[in-house]
Amino acid sequence: MSRAATPTATSADEPVTEAQLERHRKELTAYCYRMLGSAFEAEDAVQETLVRAWRGLDRFEGRSSLRSWLYRIATNVCLTMLSGSSRRARPMDLSSPTPTASAVLGPPLPETAWVEPMPDSRMLSATDPAERAEARESVRLALIAALQHLAPRQRAVLILREVLAWKASEVAELLGTSVASVNSALQRARATIATTGLNAAGDAALAPGDAVSAEALSTEEKDLLARYLDAFERYDLDSLTTLLHEDATLSMPPYDLWVRGADDVCAWMLGPGHGCRGSRLIPTSANGLPAFGQYRPDPDGGHTPWALQVIETAEGRITGINSFLDTERFFPLFGLPPHLPDAQDAQDAPTD
Repeated sequence: MSRAATPTATSADEPVTEAQLERHRKELTAYCYRMLGSAFEAEDAVQETLVRAWRGLDRFEGRSSLRSWLYRIATNVCLTMLSGSSRRARPMDLSSPTPTASAVLGPPLPETAWVEPMPDSRMLSATDPAERAEARESVRLALIAALQHLAPRQRAVLILREVLAWKASEVAELLGTSVASVNSALQRARATIATTGLNAAGDAALAPGDAVSAEALSTEEKDLLARYLDAFERYDLDSLTTLLHEDATLSMPPYDLWVRGADDVCAWMLGPGHGCRGSRLIPTSANGLPAFGQYRPDPDGGHTPWALQVIETAEGRITGINSFLDTERFFPLFGLPPHLPDAQDAQDAPTD
């Protein structure tokens, strides 16, 4: 988890500029994303936070840091947005794995049902490799989904205390409560997170002192992803099977169906998912994880968006393929092109 210290207070004699507010956008986006589980709602929350801050600068007296003041506004915005909303989840949170790879997708669930992916470029700003690695761990899909099990105020307490390393007194001041209440909320939040099995799965543990320091992709991991891209684009499922962990999962929001096990994943891809044959993958990153924009063959030529794949790995194998199918919303967010031309067309295209 990120262990950045709270900055010193801004003097009331030094007027805050719009540029100073903007410098906090990425870290506020990461915070609101952890709170809300939605990339789009997080960006809306941050925009509302900065607008409120700009309009209320005359009330900022510099007794606390500008950063603390912004987090107080962002927390209030998020708590309001979470009021009355249902918990976002992953398909694995909603049902058991589909027993056979021949099952049909069924009707899609609304976008509000799902934990959504978020581009790293929108929320990770640390330049120090260790800090960036910790930040990556704190936005992993599994952790974001686990946080959704918490009541909103418990969620805020856990994120501020365990992810951002705020003091209990600072959190109490932000939430307008007592240190005892903060410590009690933190204890209950830790107990709830423990029931999700997150720590046992090896994902970003939230126990004190257990912050996971993820390294940048190793040579082995880069090789694994290169082999995955090659096998997927050739649709060589024999090769793909060798890259998957025996308990690997495949999920496809907005559908709640998911499959577990390398054999079932590949059986699904040969059966209902056979339309992915001939796909092209464009690398990107999401939630501190490698990701790909997947484009399926377009009958009219080239390739058309099909899914944003977020790839989870462990111990030299792929453990999860999370295919988010709402490309109309996610591809622009990730800066992925709306269409890929045929290779020959791309070669023949004029250059500047």
